[in-house]
Amino acid sequence: MEYPKNGSRLYLFSIVLVAVLGGLLFGYDTAVISGAEKGLQAFFLGAKDFTYTDTIHGITSSSALLGCIIGSALSGFCASFFGRKKSLMIAGVFFFLSALGSYYPEFAFYEYGKPSFSLLIAFNIYRVIGGIGVGLASAICPMYIAEVSPSNIRGTLVSWNQFAIIFGQLVVYFVNFLILGEHTQPVIEKIGEAVYQVHSSSDPWTISTGWRYMFGSEAFVAGLFTILVFFVPESPRYLVLTGRDDAAMSVLSHINGYDKAREILNQIKSTAAEKSEKLFSFGIMVIFVGVMLSVFQQAVGINAVLYYAPRIFESMNMGNPMVQTVIMGIVNIAFTLVAVFTVEKIGRKPLLIWGSIGMAVGAFGVAVSNIVTVAPIVPVVSIMVYSASFMFSWGPICWVLISEIFPNTIRSSAVAIAVAFQWIFNFIVSSTFVPMYNMSAGDLGDRFGHVFVYALYGIICVLAAWFVAALVPETKGKTLEDMTNLWRNRNKKA
Repeated sequence: MEYPKNGSRLYLFSIVLVAVLGGLLFGYDTAVISGAEKGLQAFFLGAKDFTYTDTIHGITSSSALLGCIIGSALSGFCASFFGRKKSLMIAGVFFFLSALGSYYPEFAFYEYGKPSFSLLIAFNIYRVIGGIGVGLASAICPMYIAEVSPSNIRGTLVSWNQFAIIFGQLVVYFVNFLILGEHTQPVIEKIGEAVYQVHSSSDPWTISTGWRYMFGSEAFVAGLFTILVFFVPESPRYLVLTGRDDAAMSVLSHINGYDKAREILNQIKSTAAEKSEKLFSFGIMVIFVGVMLSVFQQAVGINAVLYYAPRIFESMNMGNPMVQTVIMGIVNIAFTLVAVFTVEKIGRKPLLIWGSIGMAVGAFGVAVSNIVTVAPIVPVVSIMVYSASFMFSWGPICWVLISEIFPNTIRSSAVAIAVAFQWIFNFIVSSTFVPMYNMSAGDLGDRFGHVFVYALYGIICVLAAWFVAALVPETKGKTLEDMTNLWRNRNKKA
């Protein structure tokens, strides 16, 4: 077999772009609920056979995350058994089916437009299916990008996956805004403890149809992604692990050129020789660090803000909440680019520490704004600071580290465990946000929940900064094979 003498950055960027599209779907699927959740709530409040409470709405809004837990837990098996490429195809099919099913959950079994408990179950099943796709993509997209990328630009390319996630969220914020158009979100009023009803002045189109279009719009992107994955090569690390050295050499040569490809192939083979290594072969600390990176990324509360952004901005009484949500999406994009262009210069740890501090400042700012009387711009800016700080730190850098820190022989299973914990805590945070946010107590009344939830997130941000400074290794400039030696040496010292 003849191999190219010179590598092609265009070839590398084209296959990374396809994988990055999986990240865009990840962001699209998880954030579509932000514009649809009030219409969805109003729709199911019309059910006659059950009462649609705050708790049920919190679970319904977060049900996709249950699928994310399943998908991420299965990602290690899928990545090892089917390969990275086929696993991404499976994810694309799940995205597509979920989009159509969430648009039309009555399909074949229920009367269109008639809310019921059984229809709610069907809707949640479709959302869980999409979540499985997100779980697979969230683990395998950064893994795939890391495994095809040269070490000197790996952090930048993996960071583009986070950019795509945030861009997907911005796209869906904008799509939701366009779909809503001249229509308005339903007016929902509280009539009892955690019980609500739709005000008679609410726009009926938003309740019956608007949320369907929002969920269904994802099908176009999902179909494109699934088709494009057919044209990308398998990861060279996976090819070596499955004994296909010639195929791995071909992919590496197209990316790096023949001489560099031969060097990289020898490095991969030297660390992939012991295929029977168990998960804790390099000690418990590498797994602990990976898991806690995922836990902190979610426990800081960012996804509660992203999923419920319009509702939060509405409570601040400052203009159109959908417009402010789009503005927040643009800010998020801008600060994600900060990480993309600095991760290889500044390093992973400094960005995480600075971001944690910035998030703490923003979260405490929102909390204080609900204790003392301030102009509405103060909590809005605080939310923006909180979100922007996440976007140049924990958003992209957590994925970079998870794709980098694990040795080759345990990467599939270790990434699966770390990402599963990420989605478990994503579900915990997202499903508890609404009940905590709506808590009432003491002189603060309904504002007690606002203070409590953001003060809690601020404290967790401070703990996250300490964790990174104390335990997380810097991976800037290291090859994936270097991580084998790093953790083996750490384990010996322990």
